[in-house]
Amino acid sequence: MDSGNLVVSDEDQGNHAEKILWQSFANPTDTFLPGMKMHDNLALTSWSSYEDPSPGNFSFEKDQGENQYIIWKRSIRYWKSSVSGKFVGTGEMSTAISYLLSNFTLRVSPNNTVPFLTSSLYSDTRLVMNYWGQLQYLKMDSEKKWLLVWVEPRDRCSVFNACGNFGTCNSKYDSMCKCLPGFKPNSIESWNAGDFSGGCSRRTNVCSGDANSDTFLSLKMMKVGNPDAQFNAKNEDECKLECLNNCQCYAYSYQENEEARQGDSKDAVCWIWSEDLNNLEEEYEDGCDLHVRVAFSDIESTGRSCGTCGTNFIPYPLGTGPNCGDPKYFSFHCNISTGELDFETPAGIYPVISINSETQKFLIHRENALYCDRSDKFLVLNQSFPFHFTGNCYADPSTFSSNAPLKHGIEIELSWQLPLEPICSSLLDCEDWPNSTCNTTSDGKKRCLCNKNFLWDGLKLNCTLESNHSYQSERHLSLPKITVITFTTVISLILLSTTACIYLRKRRQAKTQESKGYVQKNSGINFYDSERYVRDLIESGRLKEDDAQAIDIPHFHLESILDATNNFANSNKLGQGGFGPVYKGKFPGGQEIAVKRLSSCSGQGLEEFKNEVVLIAKLQHRNLVRLLGYCVEGDEKMLLYEYMPNRSLDAFIFETNVMCHAPNGLQDRKLCVVLDWDVRFKIILGIARGLLYLHEDSRLRIIHRDLKTSNILLDEEKNPKISDFGLARIFGGKETVANTDRVVGTYGYMSPEYALDGHFSVKSDVFSFGVVVLEIISGKRNTGFYQVEHELSLLGYAWHLWKEGRAMEFMDQTVCQTCNADECLKCVNVGLLCLQEDPNERPTMSNVVFMLGSESNTLPSPKEPAFVVRRCPSSRASTSSKLETFSRNELTVTIDGR
Repeated sequence: MDSGNLVVSDEDQGNHAEKILWQSFANPTDTFLPGMKMHDNLALTSWSSYEDPSPGNFSFEKDQGENQYIIWKRSIRYWKSSVSGKFVGTGEMSTAISYLLSNFTLRVSPNNTVPFLTSSLYSDTRLVMNYWGQLQYLKMDSEKKWLLVWVEPRDRCSVFNACGNFGTCNSKYDSMCKCLPGFKPNSIESWNAGDFSGGCSRRTNVCSGDANSDTFLSLKMMKVGNPDAQFNAKNEDECKLECLNNCQCYAYSYQENEEARQGDSKDAVCWIWSEDLNNLEEEYEDGCDLHVRVAFSDIESTGRSCGTCGTNFIPYPLGTGPNCGDPKYFSFHCNISTGELDFETPAGIYPVISINSETQKFLIHRENALYCDRSDKFLVLNQSFPFHFTGNCYADPSTFSSNAPLKHGIEIELSWQLPLEPICSSLLDCEDWPNSTCNTTSDGKKRCLCNKNFLWDGLKLNCTLESNHSYQSERHLSLPKITVITFTTVISLILLSTTACIYLRKRRQAKTQESKGYVQKNSGINFYDSERYVRDLIESGRLKEDDAQAIDIPHFHLESILDATNNFANSNKLGQGGFGPVYKGKFPGGQEIAVKRLSSCSGQGLEEFKNEVVLIAKLQHRNLVRLLGYCVEGDEKMLLYEYMPNRSLDAFIFETNVMCHAPNGLQDRKLCVVLDWDVRFKIILGIARGLLYLHEDSRLRIIHRDLKTSNILLDEEKNPKISDFGLARIFGGKETVANTDRVVGTYGYMSPEYALDGHFSVKSDVFSFGVVVLEIISGKRNTGFYQVEHELSLLGYAWHLWKEGRAMEFMDQTVCQTCNADECLKCVNVGLLCLQEDPNERPTMSNVVFMLGSESNTLPSPKEPAFVVRRCPSSRASTSSKLETFSRNELTVTIDGR
């Protein structure tokens, strides 16, 4: 039918009428069209993946008990409408979408925010429950292109109860979840691993009987789950008192409209929550003022604590004003009207994300920064400043969907020094610190100094009793005894250090397995993060089960992997490489994994295996594939990775081209539209950020040496993950270029100085990145492209069009309609800069990230790139048409099949 409804009917001979036996409008899959009606028994079910139309994990339906809509992730409520800061109206379900779902029967009164709605406005529209959990409303424009109009959940915090009960969410930051002040994670292990679903629980129970034992957090602009009760209140004090007198009341919110503010109290409403608070989100537009009940002792650790500011607890000695905290730590400012906490430095003012009083650390957000630069003037704090950069710096999260704008910013972790004794002016100021007295110190300041036999503990923030034994012995140690003990200790340390250095030097020169055993037996000395130790472990001739303690990831037993992969069944096989096969597996808890199994006949596999298990274990970045663990048992050696359902990048950008231009007209509707320009640009930027981390920001400077589209994996949200570190090399802090007699890599991606002379550096990866960028833009393989007229390679063709001012013709025709011309030209420009013949003329990855993220279109002009004319591989090469080929010659390359 013209409506899109597929109907199966049977003609009733007696009544000369058609009887409908089945229709698609009553049995939808993942799509809702105008003319359908969302009733209690109708549900949209997502696909399993891009290519698999079988029922997936997500379904959208109308709640049978409440007037709202819900997205389920299997049996878990993933998103629901009618949850908002004001607890009224349609909440997060747009009126226009509700009108569509009701088959245009919903009564809608037009106003300033809701236009007059008619069914004619919904022609060429559809509602889709996609496979990664988003409900999308799409409309076709005049160019027959689907445009995204509305989507939910729109970000990470839109997911229902994303941070669990009593956990608050802020989608602006990478560290999106934290417990409310006075609460702690129910499972600190899960919380640290990024699983916040378990939520938080109170540190101290409320309603202990003492009228003054409880107080309320004052939270501004909050979203929260629906309340359990409501009543009209004359003023906020009445609302607060009602909650305080009810031990079952966990929170309240008092809201008055304009009539109530003018004296009509019947319109002032007091909302009461008697169950655990869920679906909390801060800095929520049109959110409410929420007051959460907590034990007073949980937010007032000392009399001089500054209490709370919004969702942050400010522990002593941190200060927000002259009346609280230690004056030396007075660098924080609380905006009472918004609940926002800021940290002030000589370089500027930065929002505070969270504060951890137990570790004396806090996170701040720095906007308009693309990456973490150790030379940043902000990170070089004044030595007299009691705050210090911990070395941990995080980039902002990838967007929840490809349609959201990219955010620029970093999160910086700072720590504070343990404080000295508190400042005082009289004896009364020391009442909060028992066993102390206000006395003048050597610097002329008055402090609450501990009494005799007590010592100040800056961690516990009190005077602790000193051991009588140690106190007396230390007081009676004579000067000669101290001198003898000190001299003896120093001589012993010198002899021990000299002996250890001589022994380690001999063992290192021998490069035997004994050196590795020595380090492991002395594992109390943490050499595992050192560059030298990682090199020694990789260069050793074997990898045994005994090496587990030197590797930072879990070791899995072979039996558990056999169970997960069904004994490496062929049905679970994902692919085959030179190292061996890769299998899909699933642990009993439901976690999906990819298992890379080292083949016994692989000549290069052991070295690659050791490279990956040692190097990736020390790398953590959202644009690098995550290594979950490894297995070494007998002859079996395996690596366990996070499973990527979207496969590798090459499968999309190259296979898409083939399928979208198939001569028989058959098309894959998913692959043809999935990688539009916005997605491709996000992938280019993500790969750049991952390489920047490897080159400059990781614990070990690493050169990948085999960057190509088949080594870029895509997660469920199409975020890129760099994989396959088998050929990677560590670079020392002062190294800039290295040589090798054994060139390894993939033909078409290797830089000229590496392929021809064996010289490699970070600029070798930059060259490979340039090739990948041009392949993403054009949708064509570099190794499979040949421009007959000018005998040009893909790189040469790009340069030819760039010189003639026709660079837009280089764009993949399947996405040219969605392309942002300025971004496309910028990417072609950056790609050609990365492909310069002279490595010194190629930009660093930090410059690449800056150029891609900059709004300026003024970039350096590239010169003619390397490999402009299509050439055959070097005569030194040993090649094959197989996917992966390894040899024991001087040059080893990989040839990707055309």
